[in-house]
Amino acid sequence: MPLADHLRELRNRLAKGILAIIVVAVIAAFFYKDIIDVITRPVLDSVGCGQSFGELAKTKNVHCAHITVSGLLAPFTLALKVALTTGVVLAAPIWLYQLWAFVAPGLHRHEKKYAYAFVGFGFPLFLGGGYLAYNILPMTAKVLIDLTPSGAENLLPLDDLLDLVTRMVVVFGLAFEMPLLLVMLNLTGVLSGRRMLGWWRGMVVGIAAFAAAATPSPDPGTMLALAAPIWALYFIAVAISLLNDRRRARREAAGPADDEASELDLTPEDIGEVEPVAASRALPEQAGPDRINGYDDVT
Repeated sequence: MPLADHLRELRNRLAKGILAIIVVAVIAAFFYKDIIDVITRPVLDSVGCGQSFGELAKTKNVHCAHITVSGLLAPFTLALKVALTTGVVLAAPIWLYQLWAFVAPGLHRHEKKYAYAFVGFGFPLFLGGGYLAYNILPMTAKVLIDLTPSGAENLLPLDDLLDLVTRMVVVFGLAFEMPLLLVMLNLTGVLSGRRMLGWWRGMVVGIAAFAAAATPSPDPGTMLALAAPIWALYFIAVAISLLNDRRRARREAAGPADDEASELDLTPEDIGEVEPVAASRALPEQAGPDRINGYDDVT
């Protein structure tokens, strides 16, 4: 296809993906209060206090949190933010498919299979990371609220709480995509399984440091809750890559597939000695007394 047609198709694919996000966001806007309740309920259950003021006065070292909304336009901004975020998350299969449909025509048969696997496993892994963040958020909130001085109350702005939840869900979801990215690099021949296995010490330390920086809580339990699944996924990715390296070696020994071109060795080689070749005469013989312009004079 010409470049203009490729750009036109990309525009149409992006328009369909954005339209899907907008449709889902409009539907989610009617239920944004329920969505906010689902997001904030674990935090309130862990740090909210259902006791009366008299009971709280008799209880020592009890820290409560109250969710607040500040400003006249804050509820509208929150509704818009929640609706758009929900639209992006729930419409992910549609806009991922549109991106895949744009790239797929230029791929080989085995590359299409890998792309299907990337889309098929990528979205569940992202949801798994987000679900893990959603479950460990109450523990994180309780540890942070316990740092509040005695006698003081902690007010949680709802927009800040939603930003924290969204950031943790996105960070955890993307962290779960890292092993899948390593497998895709191995499938495309960029990384070998043996090299990935040689990185295991650095990867263990790096994942632990990433988990410590990504989680807002200083609690080591929260850090391990994020690091442990990524460690497991990393070693699973290494095992898959090692098996794929063996399969690739057997496939290369059998020859290329029907839709693949064979590899050519373009290394320059020595051509050896030059064989002398007699040069042909560019001009005819010199004209003699009986020759005119090199030809016999025929009269």
